[in-house]
Amino acid sequence: MGGELVLVTGGSGFLGAHCVLALLQAGYRVRTTVRSAKRQADVLAMLRVGGAEPGDALSFAYADLTTDAGWPEAVAGCQYVLHVASPFPPGVPKHEDDLIVPAREGALRVLRAARDAGVKRVVLTSSFAAIGYGQTPIPGSPFTEENWTNLAAKVSAYVQSKTLAERAAWDFLASQGGALELTVVNPVGIFGPVLGPDHSTSTDFIKRLLDGEMPGLPRMVFGVVDVRDVADLHLRAMSSPAAKGERFLAISGDFMTTLAIAQTLKSRLGSVASRVTTRMLPDWLVRTVGLFDGQAAQIVTELGKARNATGAKAMRMLGWAPRSREEALVATGESLVRLGLLKKSR
Repeated sequence: MGGELVLVTGGSGFLGAHCVLALLQAGYRVRTTVRSAKRQADVLAMLRVGGAEPGDALSFAYADLTTDAGWPEAVAGCQYVLHVASPFPPGVPKHEDDLIVPAREGALRVLRAARDAGVKRVVLTSSFAAIGYGQTPIPGSPFTEENWTNLAAKVSAYVQSKTLAERAAWDFLASQGGALELTVVNPVGIFGPVLGPDHSTSTDFIKRLLDGEMPGLPRMVFGVVDVRDVADLHLRAMSSPAAKGERFLAISGDFMTTLAIAQTLKSRLGSVASRVTTRMLPDWLVRTVGLFDGQAAQIVTELGKARNATGAKAMRMLGWAPRSREEALVATGESLVRLGLLKKSR
């Protein structure tokens, strides 16, 4: 390693902070982008929760996905770039371009800057959203890296943004990438230990369950993976020669039903999970507008679908060995308790 410098975009995010942690622990020097100086304190606070005092091994750059300013300075001197930053709102945006444009144009800005700076490889954080939507799941045939989301079907703005951003990245590499290498990681729902109050939509689902805010469970399935394992996969994708030009699905085991997730929390977290519901909601009720704080439109399209995916490629090619789904879910709940982020018992 030799203390090579790695840029992590979006270090104040849930996955970004864990990527910074993993790199520091592996002996790399890290630079991370934040949108303003006040976010530096947030990043340092999360790293302390994660057990790191980076000192001179960490530096900051100011850059935003919506403008070119700051990106040449951010990538200068970097051997690798982990482009993790991307918008992921809790609800439905007012206009789909509010998500699509920053995701696609932001990815292209990072790639252009990386190419011009002589960066060896960019690892782009995409999503299962770019793989398994807009098509009917085939029983017994899990989605793999060979699949692409069908944008001709009705899919959410978030799914569109991740798919279009990844497509644009591969197209850029083919036509304008020069010597730059690209590898893509496609995680499912990311769970695991939160490092502060600003975590993720996936972990917020666990928080709402533990807070007793869910009126019931929609008939849905989720892919589960621990954030520490997604960060580990980014490092493997960054450093392995075999990973050049490849996509890697990040998932632990099979998809889980919402009921299985709730039951895992109740069986493993004891009294902490006393307010978790195991009541299933009828589909017609889930379709009620506002039932899930503006997320109904996204949820309705997933009702009753039994999709699945496999992370076998990352395990086979990169030696990736993710934690169990249950460990990821329990670690989420335990960290929410540890940081005092759950509502007080009534």
